[in-house]
Amino acid sequence: MNLHSIEQDPEYIRLQVEMVKLQYWLQETHKRLLIIFEGRDSAGKGGAIMRFIRFINPRHYRVVALNKPTEMERGQWYFQRYLIHLPNPGEIVFFDRSWYNRAVVEPVMGFCTNDQYNTFLRQVVQVENMLIEDGLQIIKFWFSIDVEEQKRRLEDRKINPLIQWKMSTVDMQAQLKWDDYTYHKLEMFKHTATRNSPWINIKGNDKDQARKEAMRYVLNTVDYGERGVSGERLEPDPDVVSVISGEEDII
Repeated sequence: MNLHSIEQDPEYIRLQVEMVKLQYWLQETHKRLLIIFEGRDSAGKGGAIMRFIRFINPRHYRVVALNKPTEMERGQWYFQRYLIHLPNPGEIVFFDRSWYNRAVVEPVMGFCTNDQYNTFLRQVVQVENMLIEDGLQIIKFWFSIDVEEQKRRLEDRKINPLIQWKMSTVDMQAQLKWDDYTYHKLEMFKHTATRNSPWINIKGNDKDQARKEAMRYVLNTVDYGERGVSGERLEPDPDVVSVISGEEDII
């Protein structure tokens, strides 16, 4: 769906009205919101973020998509380079990939040691619990696609000049390492999906549907003022959105 058709979609516009209301409420109450977008390569993370931010005030949100760590950052505590980007009071921050690189991409691609991987799994729940206790609201999305849909999207990246910049060496290994990604995704869910900080799985083969349902989840979860003023449905579709909050919920 192109930009013009998006802005002609009354359902999407009503969801945007709600996003504006949510942002006003964050500013008025000085609350902080962090939304993490994770998923396989080409799962639609960046496109979903673009839908979220289309009409909200750019002075009060940030999109964080970090490059690979520098030599200095590799010598720091792993979380350090992410923590400096957390939202300030009244702000939303969108992480286009996050510290969860160490749970999936890095072990699959050999970018971290086993000790670094295991240390991350031991520490991340503690870190998130401390942030939540300090008042930060964290929403963690995992965008899921099937192997054939990923193949189609990766092929499109190769030939579409507007999105060729998205191709990387990691992307080129995505299909070959599909099963390795699956294993580490499930391990991540097992170790880091908690009642306090669950994973929200979004079925993403249908991009437009996935983006709207992700927006609904946020709007239905954050208890902002004037919620529902647009009249749009805010409860997410359970056929698209599932909450993974413990070992029994792993999919």
